[in-house]
Parts: sequence; C-alpha cells; structure tokens
Amino acid sequence: MSLQGLMMDMPLTISSVIRHAAKYHAATEIVSRTIEGDLFRYDYGRAYARIQRLANAVTGTLGAHPGERVGSLAWNTHRHFEMFYGVSGTGAVLHTINPRLFPDQLVYIINHAEDRFLFVDALTLPLAEAIAPQLTTVEAFVMMSDRAQMPASTTLPNLLCYEDLLAAAAPEYAWPLLDENCASTICYTSGTTGNPKGVVYSHRSAMLVTMLYLGFVTMNSDNGARQTLMPMAPMFHGNAWQFPYLAPMTGSRLVLPGRNYEPDKLYELLDGERVTLTCGVPTFWLIIADWLKRSGKRFSTLRASLSSGSAVPRSLMETMERDYGVQIMQAWGMTESLGGSGAMMPPGTAELPFEQRIDARMKSGNAMWGVEYRLVDDEGRELPQDGKAHGHLRIRAPWAASAYFKNEGGAAVDEQGWMKTGDIASIAPNGQILLTDRSKDVIKSGGEWISSIEIENMAVGHPAVMQAAVIGVAHPKWQERPLLVVVPREGHQVTPEEMLAYLKGRVADWWMPDDVVVIDAMPMTGTGKVHKLTLRERFRDYVLPALR
Repeated sequence: MSLQGLMMDMPLTISSVIRHAAKYHAATEIVSRTIEGDLFRYDYGRAYARIQRLANAVTGTLGAHPGERVGSLAWNTHRHFEMFYGVSGTGAVLHTINPRLFPDQLVYIINHAEDRFLFVDALTLPLAEAIAPQLTTVEAFVMMSDRAQMPASTTLPNLLCYEDLLAAAAPEYAWPLLDENCASTICYTSGTTGNPKGVVYSHRSAMLVTMLYLGFVTMNSDNGARQTLMPMAPMFHGNAWQFPYLAPMTGSRLVLPGRNYEPDKLYELLDGERVTLTCGVPTFWLIIADWLKRSGKRFSTLRASLSSGSAVPRSLMETMERDYGVQIMQAWGMTESLGGSGAMMPPGTAELPFEQRIDARMKSGNAMWGVEYRLVDDEGRELPQDGKAHGHLRIRAPWAASAYFKNEGGAAVDEQGWMKTGDIASIAPNGQILLTDRSKDVIKSGGEWISSIEIENMAVGHPAVMQAAVIGVAHPKWQERPLLVVVPREGHQVTPEEMLAYLKGRVADWWMPDDVVVIDAMPMTGTGKVHKLTLRERFRDYVLPALR
C-alpha cells in the first residue's frame, strides 16, 4: 500500500484569489474605461466589497443555484471583472458571450448554455433586445450600469439595474467550499464550421493555468517593481487569457480597456496608465504598430505582450522590439486549452544576437510542464519530434478539454484520449513548437503541404502590406495552389507583380503563390483572427492566371 502524503486538502477555487488580493493588496488600483468612455478607478479592497454584494445578489435576489449559468454579453469593464468572482465564486457558472457573433449564433449559444440570467452593458443592450424573443431560458436581464444610465425605455422584460442589485444586497458573503472540479466559466468556440462548441473550465484548471502564467509576470519585472497588466484580449475570449485572475493573484495593477479598441485609445491607456504587460492577438499589434509609425509615438513603460491566436509576422516582432522596446512573446493556445505552450524562451536565449532572438521567438512557444505533446500523420501514426516531421498536433493536460458541453459538436479527444487541436505542427528535440497551419487551412499541392502561415508572415514584411492571408484554390494538376490575399496599409498601394517579386527568394519556389489579390478589408472572426472560411467562399471559383 502506498504511503499517503500528509498535506492539507485545500481546493483550488477562484474566490481564493480575490480574497487574497483584498487582504494583502487592498490599495492596489484597478482602472477601467467605462462604456461611456471615462475612466473609473478603485482598488482591490473596494472591488472585493462590491464582489461580496454581487455574490449575495446572484444567490439571493436572483436565486442562482450552483451549476446554473449566468451569461455576460459585455466588454472589458470593472463590472465584468467583478462577475468573474461574484458569479463563479458562488458555484454558479459565468458564461462569457462574444458580442461580435452573428445574432443567430448568440441565440444558439445562450439557449444551448441554458443561461438563466443575462448581464448586458450599454453597447450590447440593443443586441439583447433584438434576440430576446428567441431566448428560451433567460428569466431576467441585468443592465451593467447605475440607475442614472438605465435606458428610458426597453423591450427587454424584467430589466434590472446592476448597481441597484448591489446596493440592496448584504455587504458580506460566506464563500462556499467548492469542489475544485466544479465548472467556473463557459466559453464557446467561434464556430467557423458548424455550431459553436461549449468549453467548460473548472476552478482547478483556471487556477493551474493562472499559476503557470505567473512566470510571465515575474520574469518580465525587476524584483519588487509594480507591474500593471492590461488585457487587450476580451473577457469573452478565453477569460481574457486569465488576466482577471493573474493581476490580483500577483498584486499587480489592472487596467481594463472597455470597448474602444481604436489604436489611439489603447495607446492612451497603455502609456498613460504606465502598463508594463499586456496580451492580445497579432491583429491588435499590426494596427497599433501602423498607428505608432504614423503618429511618431513611443511607449515609456510597456515591456512585453503575450500573443496567441495566430502567428506573429516576423516583421511585426522585429519592429515592436527594435523600434518600440516591446517584446512580443508568442505562445500557442486555444479555447479548449488556454495554456498550450510556454511563451518564455529557454535560458540563454537573451544573450543571443537580435536576429537569433527573433528566430527563437518566431516559434509557437515551448513545450511546457504539465502538457504532453504528440504528432500524428493523416492515418494517426505517431511522428518523431525531431523538428522536421510535420503532423497533426495532439495534447494532454490537466487544463485541456476532455469533451464539449453536452457532448455536442463532435469528440474533443481521439481514441487514445489525446485532445485534437486542429493544428499542423513540428516539435524540435528541445521542445520548441512550430505551428505551420490549421488542419483545415493547410494547402496540399501535389501531395505536399504548403504552410500558409509562413507565406503570410513573409508577405506582411512588405512595407505596404497591413494584412495577408493565403488560401488554397483548385488546380487540375496540383490539386491546390496558394492564392495570396493582401490588405494595403493606409495610404499605400501594392500590385500583384510587386508582391510576387518581393516574395521571390523569400519562400521556396514551389510555395510561391500562383496569384495575388488586393482587397480593402480582411474578413475577421469575433476574436480578431482572419476568417479564412469567408475568404475561401469568396474565392471558391477563382481561376488562376495560368489556367485562364
């Protein structure tokens, strides 16, 4: 019989984070841009007092029971931050909903999750009013505002005021001792094919991933320096990459950008509030870098940004570090596994010359403790992790999804229990991971894979190009050939001939796009990634020049 450890059995629960912050970092500031545009300031002590009232309102006034879903259709504000604790900490489940989705997707998601209550803000109120007649489980709506900002009229039945709920609630809340495997939040995938799928995070998984992210804060700071974190990733996108938990856990200042994601407004917060660390998809940085160049602005405190969701173009990574002193730290993750790889480079990398440091950071992160990785071919046979073989990436981790909510949307894992990531990757012997494509986006030409990501990264290096996407179009001999689609920078023009000449010698000859199309704007997903499904539909019947 094995000898059992004599350790205390204390569950990992979300409420422990805000209680810790209130006790030891009570005076640390939280800054939030409101939906109306002004700045709201308070601290962890006052936030905790409001969170306790919210928990009492959720369980008392609203009557939400453990396991019941409470929806939030809202942006990154202080009230939304409070819900991450005042809902999840009670045993109810916070369902964060992406307002950028189409109305029919919103209806499906809210009904599928069986949200009993729906919290909205001033910007999402019209969305809620439009879809309310189709919502089958929502009993009441809560407007995340004070009484003065409540709408004069609304078609929503039973619209309650957030601040009225808090004012009427008891000031102290006794946090229940929850099973750490209880659901904490639900986030639905963007649903590029079929209906969105629900990923159910547990208290345990949220706390484990947040503890892993501690290294991002501690290793990017001087000992004892005050850190200021601002998630550009929306709260409905994978819990804002755990920043609502990470900032109070580390005692860091927290800045919330509200809804306005115009580059000047983001810069106003990033520099004006002396933000040191942030996170967001590469699209944000492409837009901000272009604005910085045109405005002549510089950052005074920003040191690093965690980036995921899609590949970071090399030119962007070089520009942000060389010209603006910001390291973009690339990691791999997805809704089904918020911590897929580590963003910190291996020890010794910092001493390398600039170009070699960029080479290392162009990888999709590094193998991280807690995650097991596997590569397989199309028939499911395991491939070597030698940095050369490319295959379908599979993972196992304590924070990786084992199934989708209600077991709908297909199997999340394969027959051996490995999560199917949908990515094509290679893994080097030292654990560096390189994603080369999404399985559904990979171009197979003459039986060989062509990486759309690598061509896109090269194309964005052209000084006139803001965004680039590569899709496969039909070819009678080669099955598929790459078509490059680009969006020029503001005030710039680029021709197909210029692009092809620029790429010549930068990518393998047989990877060279067979044509280039210039468009005004790229179709985007609700989480800031290029929506290639729309591009493929748009160019489904495209005839390449050599075939005309």
